[in-house]
Amino acid sequence: MNIEYAIIVKNKTRLESLIERFNTKAQAKFYIESLGGNFDDYELEHEIFQSSLISLQTQLSKVVKNKTVERIYLPSFIFSEKNLIVVIGQDGLVANTAKYSKSCPIVAVNPDKGRYDGILLPFDTSNFMLGIENVISNKFQSKTMRFAEARLNDGQRLLAFNDLFIGASSHISARYRISFNKKTEEHSSSGLIVSTLAGSTGWLSSVFNMAYGVAGLLEKNLKPKKPALNDNELLFAVREPFQSIRTQTGITAGLIKNQNYLTIESLMPASGIIFSDGIETDFLRFNSGSVATIGIAKETAKIVVKD
Repeated sequence: MNIEYAIIVKNKTRLESLIERFNTKAQAKFYIESLGGNFDDYELEHEIFQSSLISLQTQLSKVVKNKTVERIYLPSFIFSEKNLIVVIGQDGLVANTAKYSKSCPIVAVNPDKGRYDGILLPFDTSNFMLGIENVISNKFQSKTMRFAEARLNDGQRLLAFNDLFIGASSHISARYRISFNKKTEEHSSSGLIVSTLAGSTGWLSSVFNMAYGVAGLLEKNLKPKKPALNDNELLFAVREPFQSIRTQTGITAGLIKNQNYLTIESLMPASGIIFSDGIETDFLRFNSGSVATIGIAKETAKIVVKD
């Protein structure tokens, strides 16, 4: 591949965010310790990340030009087909980056294996250059990941690498009309989660944990199962649906695949929202008159894997 630039994507460490909030490291330390927190852990996390980042930048600079972009600038950053993307951070940063990657290959690096699970981070600073060299020589192996898509009737759309949330922006009940598999109901609930395969081990798994936990009070031999998805499927789950004279609970979960869609019409005069991958600032307003069609997006992401 004709790679001209590697784009390193990172996020602020917790320590950097604290210093940004309190102006100085000393004030940040005073605040954390006055609440009984362990400031040493913030410092250690920051030091390990900075060491990993410097190692990554140093190694990368020997083979390809590169520049570093903070996560907050991703929505306005324009990737090109001559870029390769190097993500260094938590698993969630891979999800945030993938939505804007335009199918550029992503080499995901775990900066702190003692702190991050690394489900989406196959490399670390000791071996990520193998992935880089394979991309440059166009001999890389990758895992193609599918996105969920929410498309509104006014043309706006939002992609999700892990999951979409559709509901109210606060802890009030979400009101909407839901249609799936030729059935339609009016709902009052805590909103819906629509998960991809990548997201099925995250927020969606917590919904399963809650459901099995409650059901286990009644059925002692119930064995919890993890949600099983294929890469061309989405699973939606309604959180805490409430049955009343006006609202029903017949549509609480389902698989979206192929040309199958989930349709949701907002019945909320205000505070309706759709956001993706746990980032509430990356959202669409979803108030009365808005109709969202949820399905599998045409876009994909390429996550480089080890040979």
